[in-house]
Amino acid sequence: MKNLFKHLIITLAVVFACNLGAMAQQPDSAAAPADSATTATVEQAPAAVEEAAPAEEQTFHQVLKQKFIEGDPAWMTPVLICLIIGLAISIERVITLNLASTNTDKLLKDIEKALQEGGVEAARKVTAATKGPVASIFTQGLLRASEGVEMVEKSVVAYGSVEMSRLERGLVWISLFIALAPMLGFLGTVVGMIGAFDAIEAAGDISPSLVAGGIKVALLTTVAGLIVAIILQVLYNYCVSKIDAIVSQMEDASIALVDLMVKYQK
Repeated sequence: MKNLFKHLIITLAVVFACNLGAMAQQPDSAAAPADSATTATVEQAPAAVEEAAPAEEQTFHQVLKQKFIEGDPAWMTPVLICLIIGLAISIERVITLNLASTNTDKLLKDIEKALQEGGVEAARKVTAATKGPVASIFTQGLLRASEGVEMVEKSVVAYGSVEMSRLERGLVWISLFIALAPMLGFLGTVVGMIGAFDAIEAAGDISPSLVAGGIKVALLTTVAGLIVAIILQVLYNYCVSKIDAIVSQMEDASIALVDLMVKYQK
């Protein structure tokens, strides 16, 4: 089920990237008909057209397309790839971590009831039928119940480390894209600034419009990289806080399980 979620998210992300890239590279095919229609409309109602034109130019998709092209697709595309892959991993982690949450109070009550009625084997069936890392840890501990409470405690601690590493899987890639996106943006900015200075050198004169235009285009990659890093950083912090909550839940529940084993094995 987790692999299905992962493949679905990555597929949707790739489709979104292809659509956005096609939108950025696609020429405005509808520009000519729009111009002719606008000319006819201008002849009939110039004031109405002047009011409608700015609203059409400020649509989100047009601005996004314009900025993507102005920032140079050669540098904006790697930043976009960082966003897509980072979002895919982040969403998969968020879904997985939310599915990993367990109602430990209810689980402990069910285990205690099973220990009273059917012993360790009945309790193990309860944990095996429950999903989540807490139930998996309980199952491993109950499998060692015949070897004593100390062995149960050691098994719970050892398997808790395994479950914690599984919860943290994928976070290293999110942190990589958080660091990589701004670096790619800064690299694009530096290359753009070099191009701007080359243009100044070739022109032989410092034109304010030439300098301002080159700097604006160069800084767009930095802005894109920082936006990507901010989005992924928020998701990363959410995943870390969720993992901390689950780990704390596992520790408290493990102590409660050991106490139950001590109580019902006397």
